[in-house]
Amino acid sequence: MRFRWSCLKKKREVPTADVLSHFLVPEMKILSDSEKAKLYAKFGIDEHKLPRITSKDPEVVALKAVLGNVIRIERDDGTGKYTTYRVVVE
Repeated sequence: MRFRWSCLKKKREVPTADVLSHFLVPEMKILSDSEKAKLYAKFGIDEHKLPRITSKDPEVVALKAVLGNVIRIERDDGTGKYTTYRVVVE
């Protein structure tokens, strides 16, 4: 009788974690087109003036953001909440 190694081989599943629910990750939301227009008008800026975040960032992947999306990030540092914005780039 011959032993079959193939029966022992199992596909390893990569464990996935919900990155956005971790307590150290700030709240993030993708802005709609109208919200982006209001943001640009409010600060008198365009897309090129915003800080960037790469499309391979785990939070961006979890949000399913695409190139050109603007992400609102709300952080609470203990003294108060503050909001920052980042544009998704390659």
